[in-house]
Amino acid sequence: MKTILAMGAHYDDCIFGVPGILLQAVRKNYRVVTLHMIGDYTNWPPAGGRAVAKMTAELSADRGVEAKFLDFASHRFDARLENQIVVAEAVAKIKPDIAFALWKEDNHNDHMVASELSRIALRHAGRILGDESYRPPRDIYFYDNGPRHTIGFQPNTFVDVSEEWDEAMEWLGKLNSWVSEKQYEKGKTIGSTTTKETLARYRGATCGARYAEAFWNPGFRKADIL
Repeated sequence: MKTILAMGAHYDDCIFGVPGILLQAVRKNYRVVTLHMIGDYTNWPPAGGRAVAKMTAELSADRGVEAKFLDFASHRFDARLENQIVVAEAVAKIKPDIAFALWKEDNHNDHMVASELSRIALRHAGRILGDESYRPPRDIYFYDNGPRHTIGFQPNTFVDVSEEWDEAMEWLGKLNSWVSEKQYEKGKTIGSTTTKETLARYRGATCGARYAEAFWNPGFRKADIL
């Protein structure tokens, strides 16, 4: 069984950025894991003391995805060595065959730090931990987090997620409706789903699909990600 790992900073980064391809991987019977750097939401007012990580994990599990959280808090972590070790330990335990990480340039500091920690851990967990058995993922793909966040992202790989679209939007819609303390209504768009649909339609128009997710990979070649 292959293991797919998506890494992000916040509870919704992976579910906004790459829900379609994660659901595709589930349907192919891969082990699918999301690793969220921020698991402590006590300094984030919208959480209101509620269990954001727990709800994220439950909604993900309903779709066959394992959601794992580290103990960092927003704007209270950086890429120093001790944090590299924490992330490297998590990655080495998951043992991903294919990984997805946030794009490096972003207006949100949490995203930039998470991207750097992800890149270091995915590529060099063995050196960081002194573990000669660690093998980096076969491929690492970087994804964007949408307008007003990601800067300078020019994808070179596209994945048609039209078949997974409805389920992906339900996943994102239920999560962010719960966080904003609103009743989820199927088919009704909210801010995050509207933004994601706009982005996915644009990516789809680029590659000839109805809805698509886009990635950047350092290897310029034809790729079948899964």
